[in-house]
This record gives sequence, C-alpha cells and structure tokens, in this order.
Amino acid sequence: MSRTLRLLILSLVSLSFGLSSASFGSRSILRVISDNGDLHDYAVELNATNFDAVLRETPATYAVVEFFAHWCPACRNYKPHYEKVARLFNGPDAVHPGHVLMTRVDCASKINTKLCDKFSVGHYPMLFWGPPPKFVAGSWDPKQEKSELHVIDDGRTADRLLNWINKQMGSSYGLEDEKFENEHYSSNVSDVGQIARAVYDVEEATATAFDIILEHKMIKSETRASLIKFLQFLVAHHPSRRCRKGSADVLVNFDELFPSNSLENKQEENDGKDELGSFHICGKDVPRGYWMFCRGSKNETRGFSCGLWVVLHSLSVRIVDGESQFAFKAICDFVHNFFICEECRQHFYDMCSSVSSPFNKSRDFALWLWTAHNKVNERLMKEEESLGTGDPKFPKMIWPPKQLCPTCIRSRNQRNNEIDWDQDEVFKFLISYYGNTLVSLYKDKGFLDNDGIDSALEDLVASTNALVVPVGAALAIAAASCAFGALACYWRSQQKSRKYFHQLHSLKNI
Repeated sequence: MSRTLRLLILSLVSLSFGLSSASFGSRSILRVISDNGDLHDYAVELNATNFDAVLRETPATYAVVEFFAHWCPACRNYKPHYEKVARLFNGPDAVHPGHVLMTRVDCASKINTKLCDKFSVGHYPMLFWGPPPKFVAGSWDPKQEKSELHVIDDGRTADRLLNWINKQMGSSYGLEDEKFENEHYSSNVSDVGQIARAVYDVEEATATAFDIILEHKMIKSETRASLIKFLQFLVAHHPSRRCRKGSADVLVNFDELFPSNSLENKQEENDGKDELGSFHICGKDVPRGYWMFCRGSKNETRGFSCGLWVVLHSLSVRIVDGESQFAFKAICDFVHNFFICEECRQHFYDMCSSVSSPFNKSRDFALWLWTAHNKVNERLMKEEESLGTGDPKFPKMIWPPKQLCPTCIRSRNQRNNEIDWDQDEVFKFLISYYGNTLVSLYKDKGFLDNDGIDSALEDLVASTNALVVPVGAALAIAAASCAFGALACYWRSQQKSRKYFHQLHSLKNI
C-alpha cells in the first residue's frame, strides 16, 4: 500500500470519528484559538489553497513548515513546544518579527493530501526549514542530494527547536526573550540594502494613516478635497501595487462613502468607517502590526513616523516634472489636515508656507522634501538629546551620512557643523534609494507584473467629481465607466515609458 494511500485512509478514518479539521482559509499572522481560554496560536495555519500565496508574500527571511495530523497524539503534545517558539517570530507582538515565519499544515485534512505528498511526509510531526520562496510550488524528496529545504531533525522540544534555528541563523534567541530585548541591531547607516525591506513598512504606514483618519473622524467638508487629491497621488505613484489598487477602489467609491452634500451628518453617524471597512487600502492583511525597516529598539520609537516619511520620499522620486507642484500641494495638504501630531504638523505646514514660487522640476521638489526632513531631524535631535527620549540604537541624524553616499557631501565645517551638499549627487541618491531599491523585494518575488489588461485596470486612476487634477499627476482622471478602455491603453503606455531608477545603497535612519 502506498504512503499516500495510507495517509488518505488515516484521514478518512479520522473524519469518521468526527475529527474533521477546521477551515484554514485565514492568512492572518496571528490567530487566537480557544483551546483553554488562554492559549494563543501563533503558528500560521496553511492549507493547499493558501500555501503558495502566504509563503510567496511573507517578509520573513526563513520559514518553518510543520506537517502534522490533528488526530495524532504526538502532534498534540508537540504543539505547545512549537507555539512557544512561534510566539517569538509571528504576530503583532512578536519578539523578533520578520525573521522566521512559523507555519503548520494539517495532513489529515483531505484538501492537503497532495501538498503533504509533494513533501514526502512520512511521519508526524515533520518539520521543514528554508527560504519561503523555495516552498512555493516546491517539493522535497529524501533521495535528492541538494536542496535549500531541510528537514529539522532535532526539534522535539521548544529548546531544541530554537537551538536548531539559532545554529542556522547564527543568532542567539532565547525562549524567555521579551519584545525589544536581546535584539541585535546592525548599524543603521551601513547595512546596505535594508531599504528594500521598507516596502512592507510603506504598506503598513499607508494603511495605518487611513485607520487614523477614520478613527479620528477627520474627513470633513473642508478636508475632503485634499484627501481625494492625495488618494489620486497614491493611485498614480505609490510604490506598492496593492496600495495603488486599494487607493483606486476607495477613490472610485469615494462619493458614495462621503457625499459632499451630507458629509457632516454621515460623519456623526458612522464617519464612513462601516462602508470603508470593506475596502483594504493595501490589502486585507495590512496593517500587519509590526515594522521591518522602521522598527525601533523601543516600543515608542520610529514605526509609523518613519514609515510615513518613507512613503513621502518614495512618492517624490516617482513623479515627472509636470507633476511637481501637484505633488507638493498633495503632500502639504495631507500632512496639514490629517497628521495628528500638532507640533510636527505645524512645523511641516510652516515649511510648506515658506515656499514662495511653484515647483517646475521634480528634482526641486524631491530636494525640498529631503531638506524639510533634515530640518525636522535637526529639531528632534536637540529635543531628544535634552529630554533623553530618542532611540539609542537609531539616533536622529542629518541624512544621508557619508557612509551611505560618499559623493553627497563636498565638505563639512566642523566648527558649526554646516555641510556643503552636492545636490546633484543627493538627487541621484534619492531616486536610487527610494526608487528601484525600495521595490526590489517585489521585483524579486514577481509582484511587479506590468503586462496585461488586468494590471492596467488595477492601476487605472479612478474618477471622482470632486476636483480635476493634471493629467501628469493622476494620469488622466476620467469616467472609468465610459472611457476606461482608452485610458487603460494610455496608462499602460505611460507605465512602460516610465523607468525605475538604478540600484543603490541603504539606510535605517528616518
């Protein structure tokens, strides 16, 4: 009798005794299951329908996949050990997020029979280790000599499993680690390529910003137009394709969600949140509850503010000359109307108000935003130094440092610390850093598919009757219901002519 048939029979027997498995459609990183009222399941439950998608899209560097059967006594006894390790890496309260994705597949569920067979599962529980993309559409055979997927042969207790992981990663994680403790941070100015991880934080910050807008009922008659303008900006230039699509969904339905003639009443009733809850600005699994590139060494540092700055810089390097003034107004109005930190909001608004003439070049706007960010950092550096509120691992600095861009600084006056910048070199650095490198993870994982009519429709800038924006800024806002064929072709031609910029270095200080 073949192994596959044996497993199938065992599965059918378990079903006959009423032990059918639960539905595992959720891709949530943190699931709470009530075994005894207190136990939390941190391992992500996968099945054949979501296995490839979850492992393809995870930001984690490595993955552990446990193949088990829910009727297996040894598996039930092993589960507390596995979950004790999983809580270190999975979920919004993870101690070491983004490093290892801990997952489980129930081979006793009929839907998973072929999946378990592909990995030659011959006993329960059976654990595999490897880079997440290697699991996608992958398989494992005990006879193959070389594979990037490895069976974990010494993980029968939580201690032994974590020791095995530490050996593979060269880490020193402990089961008693608490959040933000015992974490080893690399230099935030010389860790080349780290900005690529910020694509996840860009999505996190975008989703969080809109959650804040809804929670604080900030969509009013006087702020409505500025939010629409910013949404149009996101649809055209957000570095995350899923955020562009989600922004377009909101924009297309904006008039129904927030009609201008009854906005105040709608705000009092439910502020549009019930309806807007069906739209996911960056996908249904965002926000994820943790940060990658923007994670601080303390709970209260970096995070959202860092992520929002990355969003703004990434937008500034994706525009063309004709869009520079629109971009300037969209960002200034958005911060002025929707950023809830009063001191920071006012400081940014003052810098916007001091601009006396329109921007004609995208270069000038990108450099203005870079200068504004350094002015904010300079102010916060003094405040954090006097109050001791800064992040010791990620102190504020004037950016970019010489380690990241040796050609950006011509000279520095040591007496007053004034810097003579080569702005041409700074601009090259900005477009490289926040352009191609930021989305390189998406490119590596195949998320940036620019071919086909589906992509054109997803990226099509949505229509709204609230205001008309320049063609360059929102790529011809028009009635999607009547003119979308021509617009889709136009958008696709524009997309193909717009090239992302060459590779570069990295940073971790925002």
